[in-house]
Amino acid sequence: MKIEFTKMHGAGNDFVVIDNLDGSVTLTTEQIAYLCDRRFGVGADGLLLLEKGDTDDLDAIMVYYNADGSRAEMCGNGARCFISFALAHELGLNGRLKFRTDAGDMEGLAENGLFTVQMTPALDTTINKAIELKSGPAIVHYTDTGVPHVVKFVDDVAQVDIKPEGSELRFHEAFQPRGANVNFAQITDNQIIVRTYERGVEDETLACGTGVTAVAILAHLVHSVGKPVSLKVAGGDTLNVDFNIDGEAITQVTLTGPALSVYTGSIEI
Repeated sequence: MKIEFTKMHGAGNDFVVIDNLDGSVTLTTEQIAYLCDRRFGVGADGLLLLEKGDTDDLDAIMVYYNADGSRAEMCGNGARCFISFALAHELGLNGRLKFRTDAGDMEGLAENGLFTVQMTPALDTTINKAIELKSGPAIVHYTDTGVPHVVKFVDDVAQVDIKPEGSELRFHEAFQPRGANVNFAQITDNQIIVRTYERGVEDETLACGTGVTAVAILAHLVHSVGKPVSLKVAGGDTLNVDFNIDGEAITQVTLTGPALSVYTGSIEI
């Protein structure tokens, strides 16, 4: 089967994006992992399918897979790329797109070269959770911004040995059975620096949209960081997160940043 694709990235978090509006593309777990493989395939942190909205009030459906071929509920950087890709396919109206993800229905907006996704409310937020790590006791924080995220605030993210430390938290018994993405965050005077270990990629990625969203919310709750929150990711770009907190409800969550097409191509699988 010949697959036509577009390679895109949001702040260095990269994706294989496929037009499946006619429903003709069906991929196995192994095929998705092959397409995302950086040595033998196209290479990406994940794969996005653009599918038709199934109700009158939906412009599109976003189907997202991790690089290992597992299906995931949501991806913030992927959602911005999806918005750009869908708008380029003449879906939506006046730069706005209503779409469905496995995490729920969302809205997107293209404005001044940036893309904003109105995300689902953050759920199951827990701050100051004490756990045991190989290095000793640690305090971490948790929230679900479409996918589960653990956040650990550190003095210097550059000093984090992210693969072993991220993997330990990702598979920690406290976050089973789903496991969690893991973010290490350093608060500076004017922004937060974030490094992320992604579930399904099982390594560091250059950016994670749901991850910086989780960091922003938890930085506000734990360290009183003001809104909107500016966050710098490993890829070098800056993302901006805003939200509303009313009691325990965390709603009106938005993520804003770039989404760029790198190239188009085709591949036999």
